[in-house]
Amino acid sequence: MPNLTQLKIYIAGHAGMVGSAIHRELLRQGQSNIVTRTRSELDLCDQQAVAEFFNQEKPEHVYLAAAKVGGIQANNTYPADFIYQNIQIQSNVIYSACLAGVKKLLFLGSSCIYPQMADQPMGESALLTAALEPTNEPYAIAKIAGIKMCESYNRQYGTDFRSAMPTNIYGVGDNFHPENSHVVAALMRRIHEAKLANSSVVTIWGSGTPMREFLNADDLGSASVFLLNLDKTKYDQHTQPMLSHVNVGTGVDCTIRELAESIAEVVDYAGRMEFDLTKPDGAPRKLLDVSLLSKLGWNASINLKDGLQQTYDWFQKQESVRAA
Repeated sequence: MPNLTQLKIYIAGHAGMVGSAIHRELLRQGQSNIVTRTRSELDLCDQQAVAEFFNQEKPEHVYLAAAKVGGIQANNTYPADFIYQNIQIQSNVIYSACLAGVKKLLFLGSSCIYPQMADQPMGESALLTAALEPTNEPYAIAKIAGIKMCESYNRQYGTDFRSAMPTNIYGVGDNFHPENSHVVAALMRRIHEAKLANSSVVTIWGSGTPMREFLNADDLGSASVFLLNLDKTKYDQHTQPMLSHVNVGTGVDCTIRELAESIAEVVDYAGRMEFDLTKPDGAPRKLLDVSLLSKLGWNASINLKDGLQQTYDWFQKQESVRAA
């Protein structure tokens, strides 16, 4: 494993939940030469600006965690924004990284790249074998394009660009916006607000029966650094040429109802859950096969209950700061 303190590392999207988790993990491992830019400092949709940044900074390792993300409602409402902005961001960063001679790059994708009715758990080989889930198809297509860009640059230019496909992420740094958040943050805010309002019922989208897998952001940060620092021979031996991306998850799932009940326990909310059957469920089940990642030498360490408590503690602190 390379000496992290001697590497110059750029984290694209360092202020987001995933990027900040990668940042924390790098600092924990002793890395101090980390390059970051806020969105106002560097617009990753601006090809010229991205090229100039790479020419000036010349990072050796790149973590591509920048993306436009959101839950079912956001994906339904802004499909054009999701496909355009994500393709722009990853195309500009991957292209400029190649031109600037970046030694290694890790592209962060999503488990939504797999078909809606894929066999469970979903292995890396399920990619492009059937139709995608309609509600987030534009976002999924953008992420598939990112995987194929990394593969193509590796084939044509001999780069070492890798891809990690995480399951549903939650944790410190999550977006708790009432309309554009993912399921854990959306449920946590809704249940928290119901408790404050002394409401006896919380309404939840869908039937509550779909099964989902949830990975804490700090675990993803750990897995990301592990995958990028992994010896190229070992990485290629297990992933090349057909399976260049690696699933990142826990290998354990639960129903949305069970998730909501766990969050209610953490929040200390005793009201009733009411499920709105007029709202979409999405895919019936999404569980990743993480046997490849386990074989490479990494496994998740944060269980869901502890992770939810950590997330709620952080959320309450943020709410206190806003109220001050």
